[in-house]
Amino acid sequence: MHQTTTWSDASRHHQNLRQVLQSYWQITKPRIIPLLLIETAAGMWVAAEGTLDPFLLFITLTSGALAAASAQVINCVYDRDIDYQMERTRHRPIPSGRIQVRDALVFALVLAILSFTLQAAFANLLSACLAMAGIAVYIGVYTHWLKRSSPQNIVIGGAAGAIPPLVGWAAVTGSLSWPAWVIFAVVFVWTPPHFWALALLIQDDYAKVGVPMLPVIVGDEATAKQIWLYTLGLVPITLLLAYPLGATGAIYVAIASLLGGIFIKKAWILLQAPQDRDLARSLFKYSILYMMMLSAGMVVDSLPISHQVVSLLSDNLNTLASAIHIIG
Repeated sequence: MHQTTTWSDASRHHQNLRQVLQSYWQITKPRIIPLLLIETAAGMWVAAEGTLDPFLLFITLTSGALAAASAQVINCVYDRDIDYQMERTRHRPIPSGRIQVRDALVFALVLAILSFTLQAAFANLLSACLAMAGIAVYIGVYTHWLKRSSPQNIVIGGAAGAIPPLVGWAAVTGSLSWPAWVIFAVVFVWTPPHFWALALLIQDDYAKVGVPMLPVIVGDEATAKQIWLYTLGLVPITLLLAYPLGATGAIYVAIASLLGGIFIKKAWILLQAPQDRDLARSLFKYSILYMMMLSAGMVVDSLPISHQVVSLLSDNLNTLASAIHIIG
């Protein structure tokens, strides 16, 4: 009864159109979307070998944003019960009653239809279907099936966040080749250490509502060990794009190696002091920067001017080596 009263009172919080729009904007969880779009763009640039149609990029990123927003809205609807129980999330638009469930679901459906229509009409059907598959995996596999039932929820459910690069690749090529799947694997393996670092920070909230996130079930030390192992596995996977696939070059290898080394170091430091929340926070923030910079590295490496610079440096080094050899 108390909850009903609260929702009824809260439903009157909207005083004008701006507040209504703000609430609908909030349930799309907009802070999550930019990273997904950066992953999508990286997949597109590598697939296009640095010569990407700006219109196709615009359409695919717009469509991707709409698909991600749709998935987040449905997630907000599904998790409204546990959101209401946590002080941190109680004031979100749905648990507070500012947006009704039916309205949110209609909003999510409209976003998904717009996403599919845009992508199918201006890119291709494969990329449009992949975007819809991303919504289905996030809602069906992660939110509905695994989130409240298994400490491995984010491992398997993380596949949803790894689909955007596939969407980008398919938008450019109309197919999926090995480099696309490697980028998928990079995001897939990156997701657990990224999310578990966050889970270390807010595990009390998860425990309160019965969500079996890894730190809640196995504790800080075992979680830190899993973060360490996944991070160790992540770095060599990122380098597969360069060898043996040859989809990226020397610039990407240098960026991926540097970023990976820092990630491994931070994971190792956390392993030495798993209860240190500042270390977990630092790792979580860095994991976001890592994926952004790694994706940017793919883009920069794919640009024609980058190929020219690397080729020029290589020629000069070869000339210098030959001169040294002759002198010697």
